[in-house]
Amino acid sequence: MKRRSLPVAATLAAAAALLLTACGNGDDKTGDNNEIAGADQGAETPKESTKAPGAPAEDKPDGVDVSLPKDMNLVFDWDKPKDKNEAAAMEDTANYLRAIYRGVDKRTTKDAALTAYATGDGLHYAETQINEWIKGGWTGTGTRRHYDATTRSAPNGKSVEVAFCADTGKFYGKEVKTGKVLKSEPSLKDFNYYKVIMTKYPTSEGLWQASQVFVETEAEKCQ
Repeated sequence: MKRRSLPVAATLAAAAALLLTACGNGDDKTGDNNEIAGADQGAETPKESTKAPGAPAEDKPDGVDVSLPKDMNLVFDWDKPKDKNEAAAMEDTANYLRAIYRGVDKRTTKDAALTAYATGDGLHYAETQINEWIKGGWTGTGTRRHYDATTRSAPNGKSVEVAFCADTGKFYGKEVKTGKVLKSEPSLKDFNYYKVIMTKYPTSEGLWQASQVFVETEAEKCQ
């Protein structure tokens, strides 16, 4: 996130690092061979006490809201894959990111969107991000752009790797109490490269959940 305020600079810097690397780093090798990290991990089967997302309309969770406030704009500038599963996984990757920032806006990790579109380490990653924003007293504002996306299916058909760049140069932290927007000069820190492992939900053909997240920070290839 962007920052200028010197009294909280150390806290913001630590949070920014955590926001980008909580469940992955720039040393992952998922793109160097034909195997997808975590591809053998199916989406966790919900406990009996948990209401599984329904699949009435287009096999998507019934009544799950991933809307964001008007000043929080997530742009997904990518082409839809021809493969049906990869297209669905890419769509739900976008929903996963929306769910994270919806949690940031709502100040909670318990929103229905998050549990619908995340599982396992993907859920842990999302909760970590949201909690850091909450702890810092910030929400987000501006435009976060996602682009240069690629998809890759696991042989078992149950996992898809969705890789993409993110530009946060125009997406800023905003103090919840004061409304002050925390800005800084553009830099390489605005560019990051993500690999999100999406797994098919066991009881739905159309729902995919983020199960793992790998992040390469300060990614020059995304400039």
